[in-house]
Amino acid sequence: MSARCCAGQLACCCGTAACSLCCKCCPKIKQSTSTRFMYALYFILVTIICCVMMSTTVANEMKMHIPFYKEMCKGIQAGEMCEKLVGYSAVYKVCFGMACFFFLFFLFTIKINSSKSCRAYIHNGFWLIKLIVLAAMCSGAFFIPDQDTFLNAWRYVGATGGCLFIVIQLILLVEFAHKWNKNWTAGANHKQVWSGLLALVTLILYSIAVAALVLMALFYTRSEGCMYNKVLIGVNGGLCLFVSLVAISPCVQNRQPHSGLLQSGVISCYVMYLTFSALSSKPPETILDENHRNITICVPEFSQGLHRDENLVTGLGTTILFGCILYSCLTSTTRSSSEALRGIYATAETEVARCCFCCVPDGDADAEDHIEKRGGQTVVYDEKKGTVYSYAYFHFVFFLASLYVMMTVTHWFHYESAQIEKFFSGTWSIFWIKMVSCWVCVCLYLWTLIAPLCCPTREFSV
Repeated sequence: MSARCCAGQLACCCGTAACSLCCKCCPKIKQSTSTRFMYALYFILVTIICCVMMSTTVANEMKMHIPFYKEMCKGIQAGEMCEKLVGYSAVYKVCFGMACFFFLFFLFTIKINSSKSCRAYIHNGFWLIKLIVLAAMCSGAFFIPDQDTFLNAWRYVGATGGCLFIVIQLILLVEFAHKWNKNWTAGANHKQVWSGLLALVTLILYSIAVAALVLMALFYTRSEGCMYNKVLIGVNGGLCLFVSLVAISPCVQNRQPHSGLLQSGVISCYVMYLTFSALSSKPPETILDENHRNITICVPEFSQGLHRDENLVTGLGTTILFGCILYSCLTSTTRSSSEALRGIYATAETEVARCCFCCVPDGDADAEDHIEKRGGQTVVYDEKKGTVYSYAYFHFVFFLASLYVMMTVTHWFHYESAQIEKFFSGTWSIFWIKMVSCWVCVCLYLWTLIAPLCCPTREFSV
């Protein structure tokens, strides 16, 4: 009996059903979903460690409350006060280990089409062993020789990968906008209620975008100065108007009748959000008042009060940010999203209109093929007929996300003064990254509109 129990525990830790450890009250889960969930947990764990390493508050608390802290630091050769385990260099090394972990699995899982192959079993199981491997890689990075050369070279690799991850996020946003319009337009062909919903949501989106533009003009500009803010608000507002006019222009409508204002409304709202976020991330401008005192301009007065409780603002903002990163990683691995990254879109005739269209999982037809209960959570083996997502692409996205986390936590190119407590303090590198992301988003959406006009012999479906 004990041998069977040991075998069952080993299967849970090293087999293909790690989620069967969960209690019976949990809803059933697909094998493909549970696998991605486990990798996401690893990603979250390392991300939390990186945030702790960048926190001076945590470092000071550890010095004060951990007995024999100094002796312990010397024992593990981390410096007199564990200075090698904190700061941007420690985050670079930990993220190097996590990036190597996902990149090796990317190479290992290339061209896996069946979940019954040996490589697929390794991808879908052996969680305890993979956790040990991940910990070993993150720890081993601290023993890389010639640390200065490594950090300088790895910084540029991280910047390249982080920017590529941002581009993937923007492509997925454009794909989301087209998918939303395509789905609801398919419903409008059969029921008028979908036409009403389409018009209502489009009106709401443009109302939000216009309201955001007006509020930013009121609070982030003044009659004198603030030239950066005035130009950027005007340019980005003009870009939103331009892409909206292009989307409903006759030449675009002739080639793409499903193009409309809903997509441009989504893009306009996101452009306004990035503009607001960039203006909030810009270093404050100061001038001398009549009493020769420095005063901050070009920012709303009430925003200064929002930063009084820095720990609360930083904790909430960091949670939201990395939640978005995790969402981008998981949604980018679905079949429709990976096809969109290659410029492939499903035809509108295959769409079934639904309010929660974006929550429809891949592989529903095969979901009930094989269900097993092992005394815990029910696991649905939805990959019996083949993989429902690309394993290699999944790991590659997490590889890029590891680099993006590394650069974001260390304030990109302002790494030497980076602290997690000052995560939302203004820096020019973060400001320009957000602004460039805004313009890239507009260009990507504009390309999906004009590509059929530039390449008339090629078939496009949006």
